[in-house]
Amino acid sequence: MTNLLSYPGAPTSYNDAANLSLSVGGKSFAYRDLGPRGGVPIFFLNHWGAVLDNFDPRIVDGLASKRRVIAIDFQGIGNSGGKAPLTIDQMARDTISLIRALGYEKVDLFGFSLGGFVAQDITLKVPDLVRKLILAGTGPAGGVGIDKVGPVSWPLIFKGLLTFRDPKIFLFFTSTPEGRQAAKAFLKRIKERRVGRDKGPTPRAFLRQLKAITAWGLQAPQDLGNINIPVLIANGDNDIMVPTVNSVDMAKRIPGAQLVIYKNAGHGGVFQNHEDFVSKARSFLDA
Repeated sequence: MTNLLSYPGAPTSYNDAANLSLSVGGKSFAYRDLGPRGGVPIFFLNHWGAVLDNFDPRIVDGLASKRRVIAIDFQGIGNSGGKAPLTIDQMARDTISLIRALGYEKVDLFGFSLGGFVAQDITLKVPDLVRKLILAGTGPAGGVGIDKVGPVSWPLIFKGLLTFRDPKIFLFFTSTPEGRQAAKAFLKRIKERRVGRDKGPTPRAFLRQLKAITAWGLQAPQDLGNINIPVLIANGDNDIMVPTVNSVDMAKRIPGAQLVIYKNAGHGGVFQNHEDFVSKARSFLDA
């Protein structure tokens, strides 16, 4: 992997972005960096078990056309070193350390699912660090059904294994013809990169992250009223992993938050509606 200091340029496509790494406090972090230099970068924080190749390249490229995008692997995932943390708190602290090690004093955050838990926690921990926040397919600490992600997911994960299909078909998308078509298109997009693909998650890392998710669901609610920056919240209207009611709840509790709910869509509503989501995210970030 390439270290930031020897990285010469900025790729224009996520599928062409180099695999980079940086050691922070003895911890090695894997990430990819693309888009125009300068300005406030947006950090992408992804879902349970996700590695760099699980970010939707249409969303990354859509935002990177105008701003710097940095997508990361959490500790213990993909090409990042160490063990996957057992708490959202530690994931947030790790990410803060990486952001600061890269030299940024102000960033935007886009957190999907588990990444949205981490993004909220970062914003509450160091409010001066975050300029704007995008939360998709996610929910607050103590949110409805978040501690049940495992029981909800395992049957559908096994269904995927038994039918030789990616479980995200069942977990992220509805069973409607529209949902199935969107799932097929999404899975095709995340397989476009042919060279330098990230390592898949180990079963141990997958289980450790699930423990962190369950703990987040059982945690006492945080005071989201203390988030005093612009926030965009998006989800599908039928999210079975992090129930959609959580998106509505966050929008009520975060002052001035914008809420987008996509009809006939599930946990991966922003992937199913990536063109509209990119348009709304760009407008939000540029405002």
